[in-house]
Amino acid sequence: MNSPRFDWVEHYPAAVSVCDTEGTLVAMNQRAAAIFAEDGGEKLIGTSLFACHPEPANVIIRTLLREQRANTYFTEKNGRRKLVHQAPWYDKGRFAGLVETVIVLPAEIATRQRS
Repeated sequence: MNSPRFDWVEHYPAAVSVCDTEGTLVAMNQRAAAIFAEDGGEKLIGTSLFACHPEPANVIIRTLLREQRANTYFTEKNGRRKLVHQAPWYDKGRFAGLVETVIVLPAEIATRQRS
């Protein structure tokens, strides 16, 4: 079945950034480019993540790349909470790097218990 490409991620309301196996930024959606506009926005594509993170974060990124695993955490700055999820991505079944999704969380979040 041939269907037009559905490029949902470009307008997704969370920041999505993608790096390759060496930590080089290879893609970002509009939201990520807007968040990092002061640092260059889309011009950051092709640059190393290690150049723009402190060493403790670089240690985590290197570990995620080496172990090809996910990492999820909350961060808070200026009263805004964010959920950060970093996960492996694959190209034709081969590990290709990491995708980072950053979601700004509302002040109140409902918890739903499922049975």
